[in-house]
Amino acid sequence: MLLNAKSITDLPKIASETLIFAGNTRIFFFYGEIGAGKTTLIKSLCEYLGTTEPVTSPTFSIVNEYIGAAGQKIYHFDFYRLKNQTEALDMGYEEYFYSDAFCFIEWPEKIPDLLPEHYISVKINMLENNLRQIIIEKI
Repeated sequence: MLLNAKSITDLPKIASETLIFAGNTRIFFFYGEIGAGKTTLIKSLCEYLGTTEPVTSPTFSIVNEYIGAAGQKIYHFDFYRLKNQTEALDMGYEEYFYSDAFCFIEWPEKIPDLLPEHYISVKINMLENNLRQIIIEKI
């Protein structure tokens, strides 16, 4: 699925379409340069799921936990600062990934050997005039 965001006001619709496209898949990997909008899109996804608490980047904490309107857990990971995959193993990543909770993961390329078999890939490309091209695929 290919979507375009001209401004931040497009994100609620993109969040809705992304979650409908995902169906029962709960693991989402976000790819894109620093500043592409990964955290901003994740914030919209969490808001669509009914999170009322502030959604912030877990750059230093590695993972933030939120609760959606239906009481479901939502985990937001930022693996940018990981030095190696062992750090993800040490934090017990599999308890999160295989919990049936929503998992939104920034910088999954830091854990290439730990990726589950099925997930949603979200690639954000920065284009001219602040336009973002978002490519969403089921893997």
